[in-house]
Amino acid sequence: MTGFSRLTRVEAKLLLRDPGALFSMIIPLFILVVFGSGASRGDTVLPSMAMTIGVGLVGLYMVPTALATYRERGILRRMSTTPVSPGALLSVQLVLQLLYAALASALLVAVSVLIFQAAQPARLVAMTATFLLGTTAVFAIGLLIASIATSGRAANGVGVLLYFPLAFLGGLMQPKEAMPELLATIGEFTPLGLFRQAIHDAWSGAATQPILLATMAAYALVVGLVAARFFRWE
Repeated sequence: MTGFSRLTRVEAKLLLRDPGALFSMIIPLFILVVFGSGASRGDTVLPSMAMTIGVGLVGLYMVPTALATYRERGILRRMSTTPVSPGALLSVQLVLQLLYAALASALLVAVSVLIFQAAQPARLVAMTATFLLGTTAVFAIGLLIASIATSGRAANGVGVLLYFPLAFLGGLMQPKEAMPELLATIGEFTPLGLFRQAIHDAWSGAATQPILLATMAAYALVVGLVAARFFRWE
């Protein structure tokens, strides 16, 4: 077993043992179960919202907390003297978090369709591509938090404080139709608002809006570059 594969195996075990991982999967599933019973047959709004909530929790809570905790404990600094570089650790972390977000989203899709009789995703390829692009954009924000947080607790606090206004503006706490017009417009261009709308379009079969994909790509690129610029290994 190579050093990289051994690292992947160890990090996967740590991820599965993290209480935050269970929290990030249970919360969107709980929301789906609570509100799913009142949704109409063939609904596409609720499952896309639940999926967005799940990705937001992983990207803004789990990603920054894990990386900032490693820096706080000196793990990154110590690993820089071993054959396994801090860059490898970062790559493994991001891949595992992405797989975890995909697993949580797949569970939400299955529960939505099989139990609550939501409409099946109409454009699965488009939804998959949107999921990858939107998750990358949200994870970039998580990396930015990790790059400036002094500890895992600080990263956790910043992530939670950022998540709730983004979730509100993105239409995850109430329909955007019930929001003031200015806030609804702003929310459409937040990372979670973009993700929710793009996922819903693909799920319902609506045409993909290029501006949504372009804006998510811009978030991923610009915020990702800023995070890389300020990221500290120790």
